[in-house]
Amino acid sequence: MKRTAVMVALATLLGVPAMAQEHKAVVDVLFGYSFADGVQTDQAILAQDGNLYNRIDPKDSFKWGIGGGALIGPNLEVGFKFGQALSKLEVGGTKTVDVGDLTVNNYHGYIGYNFGDPEMPARLYFFGGLGATQYGQVDYTRINGAPGTTSSDTQFSTTWGIGLKFFPSGKKVGGSFGIQWTPTYIKSTAGGTWCDPYWGCYVTGNPHYSNAWDLNGGIAFRF
Repeated sequence: MKRTAVMVALATLLGVPAMAQEHKAVVDVLFGYSFADGVQTDQAILAQDGNLYNRIDPKDSFKWGIGGGALIGPNLEVGFKFGQALSKLEVGGTKTVDVGDLTVNNYHGYIGYNFGDPEMPARLYFFGGLGATQYGQVDYTRINGAPGTTSSDTQFSTTWGIGLKFFPSGKKVGGSFGIQWTPTYIKSTAGGTWCDPYWGCYVTGNPHYSNAWDLNGGIAFRF
């Protein structure tokens, strides 16, 4: 009994430093490039310049972001991510025109999973989140030279990502790189009619999304 009590006491004392060294949070500062597309209208619009336009898109652009998460256990992570793409608004059809500078902001809460042991030098991660995408105000010049402005708009979006984080043994500063996909809901159009013998007939919607695929890398800090 005495031997057992001594072993338990030693195990407890040895376990205290190990627990104190466990990392409880992680912060990422990311830089990369966003490959984005917008939506297409069902009917082309004849503009004052004589061209037909049926698409509106944010252009591919540089993007940066920051995120922070709390580590729950050895693998689970819960946190928040912010991203900003410094883009341009583009309309397309019989001609492609840059309308003006466009800032696209992403705000998402997320749940992530880090694979492997916490002390591994490199760990694969996956995350999914819910939040919003904000398309900023665009200032432009009309064909007659008069100034024009589009209002900002915020829409529901999700975000999904996978990548690799790596920390040198025992270090609190490391790096990461990954791929992130953010589909943003824009609108719905009539997609047809569905009839059910119990509920009757109703019009089904065809949702339209603006998609952004981001390639990023950066600095990771753990605490």
